[in-house]
Amino acid sequence: MGVFDIVPAGVLTGDNVMKLFSYAKEHHFAIPAINVTSSSAINSVLEAARDSKSPVIIQISQGGAQFFGGKGLSNDGQAASILGAVAGAHHVRTVAKSYGVPVVLHSDHCAKKLEPWFVGMLEADEAYFKQHGEPLFSSHMLDFSEESKEHNIAACKKYLTRMAPMKLWLEMEIGITGGEEDGVDNTGVDNASLYTQPEDIWDIYRELSAVAPHFSIAAAFGNVHGVYKPGNVRLHPELLAKHQAYVKEKLNTVDNHPVFLVFHGGSGSTKDEIKTAVQNGVVKMNIDTDTQYAYWEGVLKYYKKNESRLQGVLDAEEKPNKKYYDPRVWLRESELSMKKRVQEAFNDLGGANSL
Repeated sequence: MGVFDIVPAGVLTGDNVMKLFSYAKEHHFAIPAINVTSSSAINSVLEAARDSKSPVIIQISQGGAQFFGGKGLSNDGQAASILGAVAGAHHVRTVAKSYGVPVVLHSDHCAKKLEPWFVGMLEADEAYFKQHGEPLFSSHMLDFSEESKEHNIAACKKYLTRMAPMKLWLEMEIGITGGEEDGVDNTGVDNASLYTQPEDIWDIYRELSAVAPHFSIAAAFGNVHGVYKPGNVRLHPELLAKHQAYVKEKLNTVDNHPVFLVFHGGSGSTKDEIKTAVQNGVVKMNIDTDTQYAYWEGVLKYYKKNESRLQGVLDAEEKPNKKYYDPRVWLRESELSMKKRVQEAFNDLGGANSL
């Protein structure tokens, strides 16, 4: 039995997202969530998923969405970020089935200050649902982790209530992911905020499950965005087992992993840390820093290899250099480099050859 026995290729929504995450949890693998900023990056991720025979999560951040829409546009009221997110979603929907893999289409961290972006995407979901019977996106993340727990849960409950008729998945965060990424700077937070308590997980599960079952929790266990020297970041994925055990006891269930958990700040994590997280019910791991560098490294290596042919329209012998500086050539090198790193993630998370 494989993933294709339960869900089809293309963008998944509603019950199919639940089926995929449940299958991943049951079979002890997680799905990498790769941040994208362009159609080129999207295509690279889809190619990696196809060749690794794995489902994949494609996600776009507020800043990535703004870039996708065009940095030359005004972003007043998050207009460019909304436009870019919708444009990116339509691109994924247009090409995903041709790559022959199941795709979860997701929006990344949305802090309180970015709430208009979240609302704009929900409006796009509702319009798409009215026409097609499913939302445009598979899922969205609401990150009110900087707010009080009570405010965080109340906001998530409010939006999940709005999302529930579309069976649109909600990812929320409790505790804070440290470091800095895409304009979200948590480098100065108190260390205690980097570790979620089991009681917090139960409070969230109890409140949200009363609305709908389509949600996951990004619980903090020392996570930090970015890549740091070994030893500088103390990850404790074993804490996730305590969260699951606490909720299991409260529910009086036989399910050892009743909560769908998410691993933020996955770049630079050791294979053992990843393995422990997956064993404890993590079904999604975010990767951005590593894949960003891989995309850049493709260009860097290409430039070093062909430097003499990239100094002008003609070379020293006045022969055309067009086939060297053509964007389709060097961007393809970026795609191939990023593809390789994404394939590594499929292997690390255990999802390769799961279709």
